[in-house]
Order: sequence, then structure tokens, then C-alpha cells
Amino acid sequence: MPRPRSRLFPTPDDAETAFYDAFERGDLAAMMAVWAASDDVVCIHPQGPRLIGFEAVRESWAQIFAGGSQLRVRTTEARVFDSQTLAVHTVIELVAPPGEHANVTSILATNVFELTDGGWRMVIHHAAPAPAEAQPRREEAAPPSHTLH
Repeated sequence: MPRPRSRLFPTPDDAETAFYDAFERGDLAAMMAVWAASDDVVCIHPQGPRLIGFEAVRESWAQIFAGGSQLRVRTTEARVFDSQTLAVHTVIELVAPPGEHANVTSILATNVFELTDGGWRMVIHHAAPAPAEAQPRREEAAPPSHTLH
């Protein structure tokens, strides 16, 4: 059963934390509670097409989560621009499968949030693989579970 859309995210940081928490847990209802219910939302997964509209974004996350494998995600090097009604966060996502010695992949991500009547909601998520020189070295430890702040 879908989570009610009335859940508020009082700050862009709250919405971003909920996004990465839902991502790690593979929770589609929680993921879509973060997104604005709009035909104008945009999501670009690493090396994927541009998906436009709430239903297209929902379907993409449903396919990702259907695989059943959960990922650990930690964000680093956050750069934030917040205004009264719009927030743009750029981060480096350190993504790894579960396991102490799992390989970590760096993903460059931009998350855009808009203040709506229902609180702050994600309107754009754009993720792309980081260049090879920005990838963590193999001998580096895998990131701990998701931590934003």
C-alpha cells in the first residue's frame, strides 16, 4: 500500500535524507513519497535515459528495487544552494553492495528540491558515473551505512 503523500519534509535536507534512506532499503513507497507528484519531475539514473513525469520515475525505481539487491550509499562533498522555494544539492554518492570488502563506486549526483504545499519534494535527480580517476582505490574500505549529516 502506498505511503500517504501528506508526509511533510520540513527542509530539503530532510527530503534528501529520506531519499537515500528509501534507496538503501529498496522501499518504493518511501522513495515516491519524496518525489513531487508532477508530470515535470525528471530522473536520470547513471547511464540511463532522461525519465520525465512521476509515473516514469516510479516505474524506474520499481525496476531497480525489483532486483532485490540492496545497496549501501554514503554521500560526500555536498555542495548546497538553498533558496526560499528551491534547493540544489550536488553530492558524490559512494555506492557499494553489502559486505565489508565490497567495491565502492563513485557517482556524481545532483538533487533538486522544491517547496510544495506538502513540504520539500524532489523534482530532479541526475546521477552519472564519476570519471575513473575519481573512483575510490580498491584497497579503500567500503563506506559505512548512509550518513548525510
